[in-house]
Amino acid sequence: MDRLDELAIFVAIIDSGSLAGAARQLRRSRPAVTRALAALEERAGARLIARTTRQLMPTEAGRALAASARTILAEYEASLSGVTDTPMRGLIRITAPTAFGRRHVTPVVVEFLDLHPEIQIELVQADRNLDLIEEGLHLAVRIGALPSSRLVARKVGEVRRVLVAAPAYLERRGTPRRPADLAGHDTIASIAAGQTMLWRFAGGGRQSTVAVTPRLIVNDIESALIAARAGRGLARALSYQAVPDLDAGTLVRVMRDWEPPASPVQLVVPGGQHLQPKVRAFLDHAAARLQQLPVIRPES
Repeated sequence: MDRLDELAIFVAIIDSGSLAGAARQLRRSRPAVTRALAALEERAGARLIARTTRQLMPTEAGRALAASARTILAEYEASLSGVTDTPMRGLIRITAPTAFGRRHVTPVVVEFLDLHPEIQIELVQADRNLDLIEEGLHLAVRIGALPSSRLVARKVGEVRRVLVAAPAYLERRGTPRRPADLAGHDTIASIAAGQTMLWRFAGGGRQSTVAVTPRLIVNDIESALIAARAGRGLARALSYQAVPDLDAGTLVRVMRDWEPPASPVQLVVPGGQHLQPKVRAFLDHAAARLQQLPVIRPES
């Protein structure tokens, strides 16, 4: 096995905290990862990883080698990136929320593939935050605050949760002005991405939580918007999800004064790692494209 490859596997083991995590990250078999670690420890003449019941931790010798390995790998990548006539190649694994990924990330990916014919991209769309290290992902698109300090983020815009209804519904039932008015209205609830029957509002320094009893409950935001278009009641969505209907006039945004604060849209990479040139190139490309989308900027 190539010596640089052994170092890359060793760093992946430390970053993921497990042999299985490193195998997923590098798309290798677990036995191959185990053999690489054993060979490296034999060559170093020291135990590099301490095995515990829950995870693998670097020894003092392992931490020293990891620091050197990161420098060596970074210099190697930098040297390759300096060869201007060498095209970028290899796999980039990306994750994004399902609806946002379908509408906005997929076109960015397709454009990037056109620019770099030897690049392969795997786009994993999911409405839960996948662990980048454990899942072997290079980059994520995240909406909302980041809970983990292990991640490095670049903000590219904002979205906010909006309350919408069809014009025909509002003409028939009236337009709610404040959260308390929802008691007299039909609602459509989406339980996708962890949403609940408690709708939280904030405006003018005030906060209000309303327990809704929806006439329709779905687990997909597109279904909620279809029902709202048909006049079945009020629905909540993120602004980028509703903007095609708002632009077309099939849905109307109501109770703007009570919309919660905006949430950031961010491009996220694992912290403490040197970004491969192909990943940095995609990060820069995606940031430039997503920042141009009006649907993720703060709305007036």
